[in-house]
Amino acid sequence: MIAWGTPRARWVLTTTILGSGMAMLDGTIVNVALPRIGAELSASVTDLQWILNGYLLALASLILVAGSLGDRFGRRRVYVVGVVWFGVASLLCGAAWNVPVLVAARVLQGVGAALLTPGALAILQSSFNREDRSRAIGAWSGLSGVATAIGPLVGGLLVQAWSWRLAFLVNLPVAALCVFLALRFVPESKDDSAGHPGYVSALVGAVGLALLTGGLVEQSYVLAVPGVVAMIAFGVVQKRSANPLVPPELFRNRTFLVSNVLTFLVYAALGGVMVLLVLQLQISLGYSPTASGLASVPITVIMLLASSTSGRLAQRHGPRLQLVVGPVLVGLGMLLLRNAVPGASYVFGVLPGVLVFGIGLAVVVAPVTATVLASAPDHHAGVASGVNNAVARTGSLLAMAVLPAAVGLVGEDYANPEVMTAGWEMALVLCAVAAIIGGVLAIGVDNRVLDAAPEQHEAPHPGECLHCGVEGPPTHIRSGGEKARQ
Repeated sequence: MIAWGTPRARWVLTTTILGSGMAMLDGTIVNVALPRIGAELSASVTDLQWILNGYLLALASLILVAGSLGDRFGRRRVYVVGVVWFGVASLLCGAAWNVPVLVAARVLQGVGAALLTPGALAILQSSFNREDRSRAIGAWSGLSGVATAIGPLVGGLLVQAWSWRLAFLVNLPVAALCVFLALRFVPESKDDSAGHPGYVSALVGAVGLALLTGGLVEQSYVLAVPGVVAMIAFGVVQKRSANPLVPPELFRNRTFLVSNVLTFLVYAALGGVMVLLVLQLQISLGYSPTASGLASVPITVIMLLASSTSGRLAQRHGPRLQLVVGPVLVGLGMLLLRNAVPGASYVFGVLPGVLVFGIGLAVVVAPVTATVLASAPDHHAGVASGVNNAVARTGSLLAMAVLPAAVGLVGEDYANPEVMTAGWEMALVLCAVAAIIGGVLAIGVDNRVLDAAPEQHEAPHPGECLHCGVEGPPTHIRSGGEKARQ
């Protein structure tokens, strides 16, 4: 096991941040580039939605089976494959000559992201000493989360420097460095008892989510209804399978269930607001791409400075208070952003909401990640990581599919500042309510979930250290003892 503060610990942390940060960055960096992409490729509004959602759809659909692949075949191995895949897909995105090619390449990017994303936290959980895991996850959450926050800024700079294509090509050197570091410094780990991944279940779930998303984007019952049926079938298959993709016992743990519901609500709100913020600033307030990216820099700074401390506080005092307060602050920040309307200054119209929003994210992100991991048994580390990431991505995916139409932003109407502002204000209220509901639900989290009691954990497999892992939310492990404690 690796101790915090050692040279190898820093390299392992750097490797996981580079890979997951690259994937997170690409989830948001494209937002600023959308107007230029649309102009160059003659894309419609629906085309632009699919450029965003194609990536999230593949990521959300495949992340569950990807987590299982890491447990079965080796977390480092699957992580490296994911990084290489993501890099090649990024090259295809940068070379795309029309919308169908770009959408297809974005779907391939999502596949690569699904392979590498669960591995990052699973690597931290399996590599670091138990007493250092929360601190490592807090640092990972803050630094890789910064990639999401700076996406609009980086996108603006790259678009204005040359072309929207740079937003994808910039991934190539990052992927190469990440592979080098992973092979040199990251130890391999896997679960020798892991079963055969549920490919049929994964296919049913992916088809269901794809049809549901398509139905929401296209406003078509012909697609949405079969999507719902397929998602129900996915649940039935999981319940009856001898080797389910998602072990039902994970959701018998109240803390695991509540933490994932919280994740869904917060990430749905976050996904909707971050896309519309860039559009509102550029279309209604007249910001340039770079200026609209700079507007969210305070979120980056706050996440960078506070996330590691937030993780330590959760370990010391329990995560419940932060899981309640953080989403409520996120919601309040969204309501303050309703002042970002034409004629408002940045200092009084945008900054207050951005600051409160950023503080809320810093308060909740690391603790919810640690809590999800801690509430799952060690031998389900990769699966638990995949579940939490799938929940987060699905929240963002469905929010972006539903929110524009729900607030009246359809067709080319978003290009009208008056219509855009009205939709922006309504969207903020809906997203704030979702985030606050998540905070209220967090009252049900077991505040002792991060306690490190050795007798409550399973013994290591022969030849390997006790491990645990997730990728986005939890940090710990328990066996049947946890249920008894609750």
